[in-house]
Amino acid sequence: MKEGPDIALIGSLIGDPARANMLAALMVGKALTASELAAEAGVTGQTASTHLRRLETGGLIRQRKQGRHRYFSLTDPEVGAVLEAIMGLAAKRGHLRTRTGPTDPALRKARICYDHLAGDLGVRLFDSLMSQGCLSTECDALTLTETGRAFAADFGIDLDTVSKARRPLCRSCLDWSARRTHLAGALGAAILMRVYDQGWAARVDGSRVVAFTSAGEASFMARFPV
Repeated sequence: MKEGPDIALIGSLIGDPARANMLAALMVGKALTASELAAEAGVTGQTASTHLRRLETGGLIRQRKQGRHRYFSLTDPEVGAVLEAIMGLAAKRGHLRTRTGPTDPALRKARICYDHLAGDLGVRLFDSLMSQGCLSTECDALTLTETGRAFAADFGIDLDTVSKARRPLCRSCLDWSARRTHLAGALGAAILMRVYDQGWAARVDGSRVVAFTSAGEASFMARFPV
């Protein structure tokens, strides 16, 4: 392609195995140091610096300096959405990297996708909102209905504040493990924050897993029936 967006450049940045591992690690939504990302990628610190410089130049990550350390994070939710979409496509085409271990079922059940809920419970959340008439897919665009606005207010979400975010309010995201849709966008992030605030679940440190308490999971199931 001689004109237009350079998708080959983005593809080359994401396609390198070490850089792909770094980007996947940043999908937890937290800022990580160069040393932490080097460990995730399985490369030396010097090699990691080269990869990070390329990712930053390509606009996929940004860095912040604090004291002697440099912290890296994804540039914005749009980058996270692209990565999750690629994960979904890879899973759908059967391109999976199998890692055995006790965390696998937990990742499939509930995990962070940059800043919103993914996994089986994320899919349940989306299906529940659709079945209750909170979301509409008119003209292939995902929108929040009046019923959805009432639901959000009752759930403790200030839509006026959430709507000010420089991102779509509602966006569908293909879940790589369930291979179905979960809710992204500013609303998806706000709902997950309310889940945290109510003590239903908490992030597992250093992992993408969102761990629900027994009572929290019961409350989630009751609030988001299918």
